[in-house]
Amino acid sequence: MIFYLLPFDFTRIAKIFDIQRLLLILCIVFMGQPIKIFAQEPFVVVIDAGHGGKDPGNRGFKNRYTEKTIALNIALAIGKELKKQSGIKIIYTRKTDVFVDLIKRAEIANKADADLFLSIHCDAHTSQAYGAGTFVLGLHANQRNFEVSKRENSVIFYEDDFEKNYEGYDPNNPESVIGLTLMQETYLDQSIVAASKIQNRFVKNLKRKDRTVKQAGFIVLKYTYMPSVLVETGFLTNTKEGAYLNSARGQQQMAQAIADAVVDYRDALQKSVAEVIPAGKPSQSNPPDKAIYFRIQIAASKNSLAPKPFNFNGLSPIHKEENNGLYRYYYEKTTNYEQAKRWVRMAKRKGYKSAFVAAFLGDEKIPIDQALKEK
Repeated sequence: MIFYLLPFDFTRIAKIFDIQRLLLILCIVFMGQPIKIFAQEPFVVVIDAGHGGKDPGNRGFKNRYTEKTIALNIALAIGKELKKQSGIKIIYTRKTDVFVDLIKRAEIANKADADLFLSIHCDAHTSQAYGAGTFVLGLHANQRNFEVSKRENSVIFYEDDFEKNYEGYDPNNPESVIGLTLMQETYLDQSIVAASKIQNRFVKNLKRKDRTVKQAGFIVLKYTYMPSVLVETGFLTNTKEGAYLNSARGQQQMAQAIADAVVDYRDALQKSVAEVIPAGKPSQSNPPDKAIYFRIQIAASKNSLAPKPFNFNGLSPIHKEENNGLYRYYYEKTTNYEQAKRWVRMAKRKGYKSAFVAAFLGDEKIPIDQALKEK
C-alpha cells in the first residue's frame, strides 16, 4: 500500500474521519512523493540454552564447570541484548535450570513460527582444543563432527519416551543421521548464512579461533521448521577457555557477538524493506538468464511430483529441481525482492507455512544477503 505525505494537520482530520476512511482518501485523492509504509511482523528468535535440570552437560576441565549453567547465562544475555533492538521478539526454551526434551524445544520454536532457532552449548575434548564453532544439520563430514553431535544427542536418554519420540534413533549409529537431514534440508542455505554471521562475529569482535561452520546430525535441529544453528561457544575442557566461558565477562562478550550476528542476519534478509520505492517502477517477471533473481521455495522432498497447480494447492507456475535424489519445488520467479516477499505470503496462505525466498544467479543458488548486496 502506498501513502502520500502532505503538510496537513492529520490529528485534526483524524478526529473527523475514522482511520481507515482517512487512509483510503489519502491513497486515492492526494498526489505527492510516495513513501511505502510496512506493517512488518517482528523477527522472532527462539534461543535454546542446551541441557538443564538433570542433564548437566559437560563438566569441563577437572569438573570445574557446568555446561548447563554457562549455556543458560549466555542464552539469557543474548536475549537481553536483542530485546534492545526494535522489531525483534525473543522466546526462550528455558529460563531456569530445568530439563526440556529436545523435541519439546523444537516444538516451542515451531509454535512461535520463529525466523531463527539458536541452540547454545559448550564443547569438550580430551585435548586442549579451543575455539568457537557453529553447526547446522547435515551429514557428518568427519568423525569429530559425529562425536560432537553424539554427545549432544545423548541427552535423549534422560527422556522418558525417547524411543517413541525419536522413532528408534540411535545417537551412537552414524547411519541414523541420514534420516534426520531431510526435513532441515529446506532451510540449509539460510542456516549456513546465519551460522556464518555468527562465526564472523566471533572472529571480528572477539578474535576467537575460527572453527568454521560445520554440518552434523543434531536432533534438536531436525524438528525445527526454520533456519537453525547450534553454537558451541568454546571448550570447557581447555584450561583458559573454560575459565573465560565461566566468567561473567566471557559470557557477556559471547552473548554480544551472537546478538550482533543475529542482527546482521535479520538485516540481510530484510534489506530494502523500508526503502522509498518510486511510483510506477516495473517488476521484472521474466529476468535474463544471467541476472540475479528470486524464487519461492515451498517444499523439498524425495518424492517427484508433476509441477502442476493441482499438486500445489493451486499455485502456478511451479519449477522443480533435483539434486542428489532430493526434489525442491519453487513458486514464481522475479528480480524484484519485494515482489518475492509478497509471493511468500501468498504461498503461506495456500498452506506452505515454511515457504521462503531463494536467490539465484543464472542456474546457481546463492545466499540471499549476497543477492541483495549485488543487486
